[in-house]
Amino acid sequence: MTDDLMFKDEIQHLVRAAYEIEASPDGPGARFYSEDQLSGVPPEARSWMLGVGNPLPYADLRPGETVVDLGCGAGVDAMLAARATGPEGRVVGVDFLGSMVDRAAALASEAKIDNVEFVQSEIEDLPLADGSVDVVVSNSSINLSARKSRVFAEAYRVLRPGGRLCVTDLTLDEDDLPPEILTHPSAWAG
Repeated sequence: MTDDLMFKDEIQHLVRAAYEIEASPDGPGARFYSEDQLSGVPPEARSWMLGVGNPLPYADLRPGETVVDLGCGAGVDAMLAARATGPEGRVVGVDFLGSMVDRAAALASEAKIDNVEFVQSEIEDLPLADGSVDVVVSNSSINLSARKSRVFAEAYRVLRPGGRLCVTDLTLDEDDLPPEILTHPSAWAG
């Protein structure tokens, strides 16, 4: 039995539908990044910036590290992490939407960033080996999961001893809102 208000498949359907949007010149999340950071990503990637912050300044990324970006979207944080970790580094962007994975891969190719790859998978079930990652970052994606504790368990599983987790996200005490709001599509995707 679960304490979730809705089932995982319903939530994923709602999130998928909410993210079928048209891009704008700069997405709302662009305001959290410096122009210097954004100069290294294609303009189309900027238009898909839907995050609620910028986890990278706090992630203390170092050359040669392996990073996973949970819910990578169009790949902005993954591309910036790839630049920070350098050619010896490796970045994996994970998103459950195939359209976003395809978009991120195309944009990284356009930006000529070779040390990043994008995979379609749920962030609750990462296709990575135990202890294979130095840093896990996420920007406004864990809140979209119906199984948040599972996301954190997976992050812990893939992190090496001494690894780091850096998340920008939204939190809410479910007692603060009535069920009709908590189960509304824009509440899950927004």
